[in-house]
Amino acid sequence: MMMLPTPEHKGAMEEIKVSPDYNWFRSTVPLKRIIVDDDDSKVWSLYDAGPKSIRCPIIFLPPVSGTAEVFFQQVLALTGWGYRVISLQYPVYWDLMEFCDGFRKLLDHLQLDKVHLFGASLGGFLAQKFAETTHKSPRVHSLILCNSFSDTSIFNQTWTANSFWLMPAFMLKKIVLGNFAKGPVDPKMADAIDFMVDRLESLNQSELASRLTLNCQNSYVEPHKIKDIAVTIIDVFDQSALSLEAKEEMYKLYPNARRAHLKTGGNFPYLCRSAEVNLYIQIHLRQFHGTRYAAISPDMVDLQFFYGISGQSANQLRIFLFDR
Repeated sequence: MMMLPTPEHKGAMEEIKVSPDYNWFRSTVPLKRIIVDDDDSKVWSLYDAGPKSIRCPIIFLPPVSGTAEVFFQQVLALTGWGYRVISLQYPVYWDLMEFCDGFRKLLDHLQLDKVHLFGASLGGFLAQKFAETTHKSPRVHSLILCNSFSDTSIFNQTWTANSFWLMPAFMLKKIVLGNFAKGPVDPKMADAIDFMVDRLESLNQSELASRLTLNCQNSYVEPHKIKDIAVTIIDVFDQSALSLEAKEEMYKLYPNARRAHLKTGGNFPYLCRSAEVNLYIQIHLRQFHGTRYAAISPDMVDLQFFYGISGQSANQLRIFLFDR
């Protein structure tokens, strides 16, 4: 076990930033910047990897502290198995309807009719709200919700949501860091936290303030509008920013969802438990193979499912398939 590095000592541990996988990702997958709003300052940043012939890719939406890079391990693994993967970073949007309208325009620009969404924390909430908003003309075919929530009132900050724009960046970062794990964590989790602290430092005041506003302004998901969407819920049993009550509320909201439980992983299992998370993503997407909504190249279907599924992974697979 090792102690969590404090932000003041950031740089002492940069295992992820200097890892061969991360450097390979940064050197081979180009970062694209796209403007779809009349306001030219609203720029979507994204990595789009894998076969462009796939018209229903999986899109990753980051948490408050995240950038498009935080899902690099999912991009590398899933594209290696034949999937088309898009990992993105939001522009500055101050309300949920504005975000949903901008995201719809982005999908139009990319000529994507329907997509699968993986959302972490805030990203998961935004994914649900987008699916809800577009339910009459559906744009979301399925959802994977990782450490996510359905009601912003769980954070008890709805009363401060309209004042985040006034706060300086250092205060906003302090609010976000308050939700990071404290005390002893294993080395991989410590590396993940260190990497997310670095990503947090890269965000400016308006980016952070707008995300916290979306995260905390009074809103909740209306499940009856998205009841026909396939959902997988990924959560962890150890310390995370979500309370047990928030997790239970998600289970009630989606009684037919598949549940993927990780013993450990903290707030960022897609970084520190990437192999397990990637396995659950594959299993979720497998139900769409052979349909027009497949996110994978047809000639890779048989290879990807049996790639590396053995031992502990096979046991996780059995648990996952029957945990309904």
